[in-house]
Amino acid sequence: MINKLRQLEEAALQELQAADSAEKILAVKTKYLGRKGLLTGLLRNIAQVPDAEKPLFGKLCNEVKDSISARIEEKIQLQSDQNKENILIAEKIDVTLPGRITRCGSLHPVVQVRREICSIFSSFGFSVVEGPEVELDYYNFEALNIPKDHPARDMQDTFYTDENIVLRTHTSPVQVRTMEKIKPPVRILSPGRVYRPDSDVSHTPMFHQIEGLLVDKGVSFGDLKGILTAFLKKVFGEETTLRFRPSFFPFTEPSAEVDIRCVICHGRGCRVCGQSGWLEILGSGMVDPAVFKNVGYDPEEYTGFAFGLGLERIAMLKFGISDIRLFFENDSRFLKQF
Repeated sequence: MINKLRQLEEAALQELQAADSAEKILAVKTKYLGRKGLLTGLLRNIAQVPDAEKPLFGKLCNEVKDSISARIEEKIQLQSDQNKENILIAEKIDVTLPGRITRCGSLHPVVQVRREICSIFSSFGFSVVEGPEVELDYYNFEALNIPKDHPARDMQDTFYTDENIVLRTHTSPVQVRTMEKIKPPVRILSPGRVYRPDSDVSHTPMFHQIEGLLVDKGVSFGDLKGILTAFLKKVFGEETTLRFRPSFFPFTEPSAEVDIRCVICHGRGCRVCGQSGWLEILGSGMVDPAVFKNVGYDPEEYTGFAFGLGLERIAMLKFGISDIRLFFENDSRFLKQF
């Protein structure tokens, strides 16, 4: 029996030596030390051991059990340490590698231009005022000297929700609403979205405008020219050349369109400027007395001027963008350039 005990210990230690996983180690433990294990089976047969050898046999059984148990615990610990080492190797991070760049967003080019223009006119003493995009026909047309049968309505190409409600075609209604609320002097800038059913490389159904209004005693066309000249030179540079051309707008008289020397070809003629060397930038003029009468201003006492420009057009010229639709497609390759 003692020889069997020695053989059992040797066999158990050999199997533990070969065990290379936690499952195999536990299988060896169950095989030799479990309730139905081999060592337990030998202890149950202690009656076969001569009485003189029983104390020695019992002592050896405990020693073998302790030896196998200690070796099992050692093996389990080694296996656990190896597993941790394998995990660390598999999940290691090379801290010498360069970090990943976190890309930050930026302001949309139209927003950049809007902020720049508002900042310039704020330095001229203008206040920024906003109004509704869904507008009454009266404020969008009639109060601006464009009655129901006026041919200028065809120029606007309007979205109607019903006979008297429209999506505003310009931000001029904000000027009328402001003049109804306050008395002169008035010096406001009205940026916002406007809508016209038109879509091509230079037009979209929704776009952005900024319109300005200045009303006071003694305001002249010279004041209009002075402020717009200073504004355009701040946007496009002090070397910018500009000109005023006679034009027509129902709510201003006299009216003028303002051109600048082409920023692409510098006046030599190109596709962008239609070979003319000039680019139309904005419309302007002295406020028509009929508009003043509609808001309760005395045209004999007050004069003023108004102007309007498209933000997308300014952004296209400022950044060299050839297609207005790029502003609205949300292509990250386009937007990240700004």
